[in-house]
Amino acid sequence: MVSVPQAPPPRQGTTTTGLPFPDPQALDPDLQGLLQGASALLGSWFSSAIHQPPLPGLAMQPPVAPGLRGIGNNALLAELQQLMVGAYNPNHPGALAHLDPPPLIASVVGDLIAAGLNNNLLAEELSPSLSRLEKALCSWLAEAIGLPPGSGGVPASGGSLSNLMALVVARHQRGLDGVGEAVVLCSADAHVSLAKAMRVMGLPPGALRSIAVDAAGRLDATRLGEELADLDSHGVPVIAVVATAGTTVRGAVDPLTAIAALCHQHGVWLHVDGAIGAVFALADSHRHRVAGLDLADSVTVNPQKLLGITKTSSLLLLASPAALSATFATGLPYMEPSRVGCHGGESGLQGTRPAEVLKLWLGLRQLGLEGIAAVLDGAIGRRRQLEQLLAGDGRLRVLGGSFHLLAFRPEGLDPDGCDLWSQRTRQLLLREGLMLSRPNYQGLHHLKAVLGNPHTRSEHLEALSAILLGSCDEAAGSPG
Repeated sequence: MVSVPQAPPPRQGTTTTGLPFPDPQALDPDLQGLLQGASALLGSWFSSAIHQPPLPGLAMQPPVAPGLRGIGNNALLAELQQLMVGAYNPNHPGALAHLDPPPLIASVVGDLIAAGLNNNLLAEELSPSLSRLEKALCSWLAEAIGLPPGSGGVPASGGSLSNLMALVVARHQRGLDGVGEAVVLCSADAHVSLAKAMRVMGLPPGALRSIAVDAAGRLDATRLGEELADLDSHGVPVIAVVATAGTTVRGAVDPLTAIAALCHQHGVWLHVDGAIGAVFALADSHRHRVAGLDLADSVTVNPQKLLGITKTSSLLLLASPAALSATFATGLPYMEPSRVGCHGGESGLQGTRPAEVLKLWLGLRQLGLEGIAAVLDGAIGRRRQLEQLLAGDGRLRVLGGSFHLLAFRPEGLDPDGCDLWSQRTRQLLLREGLMLSRPNYQGLHHLKAVLGNPHTRSEHLEALSAILLGSCDEAAGSPG
């Protein structure tokens, strides 16, 4: 076991540069003071979260531009605190609007250490231990969600980038680089990042073919089969089918097993956008929610959306990870050769990358498999309780899926009525410290609750349902 040397006592004075960089030869009192002050600010912000609303009002902004001379620790901390007053507060138990849960303690520490190490995952010599950790953790995650032995992947800065990289890899693997008539198939409820990917890949908007969803919000596999057969008959090449494991509004899961069979039949790449739902495959008790995920060629996974890993934390995982370097490797002539496979900068679109793997690794290690299952259990339990509270008397139309999302609107309202109801009710909820989002789904505004906040208790859900059901009565009696 390697012994960790004890830090020397704080010294007085400035660094050899005269600039505010950490001292490389002695413990730096300025560094220690700023870290301790910032930790105290963050700790105070966490501990007072319940007394602050999820969505703060407008707050004074600190100065933006640097002055002629730099400012000291006390002034920096004062300005930092001023900015924190106006920050979104995901730690409030009423923060139920989005897929942005409170952060895990260890993941916060991981962000700090990653920033301090300032290693670059571009190449092994710039991040020796972290490059090895990244490869190993991606392999473990890929196999843990059901992909075959030897699978792996690469982290990315958000699910949009993971989805884009998946489609670029699929196009290259299918020999369709530069083929302008190639298409991608997805459900009508697929994530908007796919439309962005078409633009970045130089494909026209029509290259993204949407397949209708059924009453449960799932891609209609029968229609997908008909579309694939029609494309085959007309000689139109297909880059990939993108199935969704957790749609944005209602959390629906496309029929992955049936879609995988169609992709195998037609020789088409299957990418699963599991940004919301793929983490459920990490627990035996919830793996059935994403049945068929193991049949994908590639999967987007976003631990940041439920497990409390600090942003950003997304990964593209592949059954055959060598496809990444086959697609993106250009050579790094200014770096020493990689000792294991390829450099991180040749495994995806990003070159310079921070050590995001560190906060993911620390967070997962802190949770353990039992903790991961407990997070998932809690989210599903809160979804079930709210669904029962809302669906009892038929005043609300409740849309759900396999996970911890619920969308709802009053029965019988037209688009204008839903728009007005959702605006009024959201403001009423905000006044009570309860924050929901207001998506427009299938031409009607809904309110949406995301039940991934571990601080939310039964009494919060009961208060939420009482306000929602009361607002339906008001909407029904409203002339407008």
